[in-house]
Amino acid sequence: MVSFLKALVYGAGGVAVVGMVALVAFQERLVYVPVVPGLARAYPFTPARLRLDYEDVFLRTSDGVRLHSWFIKHSPPKPGPTILFFQENAGNIAHRLEFVRIMMQRLQCNVFMLSYRGYGESDGHPSQHGIIMDSQAALDHLTQRKDIDTSRIVVFGRSLGGAVGAVLVKNNPDNIKSLFFLNDCSTITFRFVVTAVVSSLILENTFTSILDMAGIMFPFLRWFISGSGSKGPKILNCIVRSPWRTIDIIGKIKRPILFLSGLQDELVPPSHMQMLYSKTVENNWDCRFVEFPNGMHMDTWFSGGHRYWRTIQLFLDQYVPEIKEGNLNFQVDDDKGNPSD
Repeated sequence: MVSFLKALVYGAGGVAVVGMVALVAFQERLVYVPVVPGLARAYPFTPARLRLDYEDVFLRTSDGVRLHSWFIKHSPPKPGPTILFFQENAGNIAHRLEFVRIMMQRLQCNVFMLSYRGYGESDGHPSQHGIIMDSQAALDHLTQRKDIDTSRIVVFGRSLGGAVGAVLVKNNPDNIKSLFFLNDCSTITFRFVVTAVVSSLILENTFTSILDMAGIMFPFLRWFISGSGSKGPKILNCIVRSPWRTIDIIGKIKRPILFLSGLQDELVPPSHMQMLYSKTVENNWDCRFVEFPNGMHMDTWFSGGHRYWRTIQLFLDQYVPEIKEGNLNFQVDDDKGNPSD
């Protein structure tokens, strides 16, 4: 009996050790899956297949990595928002084109699709530090474009993309507004010029952290690796190179946030989205949480149907409205520009 118990303990210990070694050696391959088994890394088709007007955009990150992206333009041109879309961890941006096509129809928007390093036609190898630089390069590119309304850039991330988007919005916190006074001695004209950072954030089926997801994917690790909300010992957190601690980021974001949660998500427990929302409303009341009873991890946009798109449209109407330039005039009765009574 004693020998059997020893063998059981040693066996369990051996499994744990093997699992930990595998986690250390192959963790990036578990988190980032540029090539889905059975599919090629190359794009199966381009936006042209769906008759979308697009531009190939090549970016250079701050560490010199060359990235590929698609800027898909609404045709005919519309003064709508521009969605900076961050995909999930598996496959490439071409696999999201049907979703993007419907998004453009329903929201009357432009869409910028970033291919993370190591994905699609982008160079390099994926990592948390690297993808954060990738996302910043994409935002920097958008803010320099002359053919979009840079005051209406919306970050939209699904799953891993939500973690990427949350870090990006946290790192670019505020819009900068400049006020110009034009005085012709009879009126004062107020004109606001907005230097855009990000107007709002949309998260769909995003996890609290990779640390928490490790315990879900590998239950024997939950006693050693866990996120900030867990009481576990966390003794192996230091070996996780891509922790993506969204739960620690989300509460620092002051921009409006829309949470889209599929309650049938088979990969990320829906409770993760609820925890992210609860953390957000501690300091930010400009947020909305909407559940979709039949939504799974990848098909919430499809199963949600009209309600899904209507939810996003109402959010954009409230927090990312079209700003029409106008003048505000006051009569003045002295040369200092003081308004008359």
